Amino acid sequence: NPIIGVCQLSVGSDIEKNLQQAKDLVKECKELGAVFVFLPEACDYLCEDQKESINMAHTLTSKICIEYCKLAAELSVWISLGGIHRKCEGDPENKIRNSHIVINDVGEVINVYDKCHLFNVDIPNQVKLQKTDFVLPGEHIGKPIETPIGNIGALVCYDIRFPQISTELRKRGAEILTYPSAFTVPTGSAHWEVLLRARAIENQCYVIAAAQTGTHNSTRKSYGHSMVVDPWGTVVACAADKVGAITAKLDLNHLRKLRKEMPVFQHTRNDLY
Repeated sequence: NPIIGVCQLSVGSDIEKNLQQAKDLVKECKELGAVFVFLPEACDYLCEDQKESINMAHTLTSKICIEYCKLAAELSVWISLGGIHRKCEGDPENKIRNSHIVINDVGEVINVYDKCHLFNVDIPNQVKLQKTDFVLPGEHIGKPIETPIGNIGALVCYDIRFPQISTELRKRGAEILTYPSAFTVPTGSAHWEVLLRARAIENQCYVIAAAQTGTHNSTRKSYGHSMVVDPWGTVVACAADKVGAITAKLDLNHLRKLRKEMPVFQHTRNDLY
């Protein structure tokens, strides 16, 4: 049963400082036996100023991606960059993408998923975020990624509130669903665990959710509580609200046994819905 590592970060606007924080935790996971390490959304930076966020965005050939590719090769470990601020040729100058990057154990980028659902919320006196002001939504779901730990459906944060996309990935062969996140404190304390467990149960998949935690700047805090949930909905690993790493073993035989004994996807009424 492969061991996976999940890193919980607390980033700010200093890219080098954030990179070192992540590198230290990836190395810690490797020392604990992890063959695949997951980082949260916005693992590169979180800025208070929208314009600064756009100006600091990367391409796949920027230093931040190169550094993570080198790290993966050096440690012979797969790495999920749960979300970086990415600039693509041809995009509007005032727009970027939130991209989940998967790097294999020889340092190659093998998958890029652009977050499809963008978080626009205004809860009076608690939180206000309007991501569509400066982020472009993804246009493709893609197919699950074949990896040594199983077939991974790459998603990001707010995607968790839309079960249709996770169900489609399960139909395409996903065994693991990922929700790297920077969940706000009000929504996280109310919905984080129940949403993660629901996506695991209804799709009979492992769910891996690396999270940001703590105070990033004067306007942004994250809930933390990175989590790994098994296909039965059991929380097998959970972080608290501090920077650190957790590990878990994935048992795909358990997953296959559960799907055989309770074949819910064979019971789907496609004739009705």
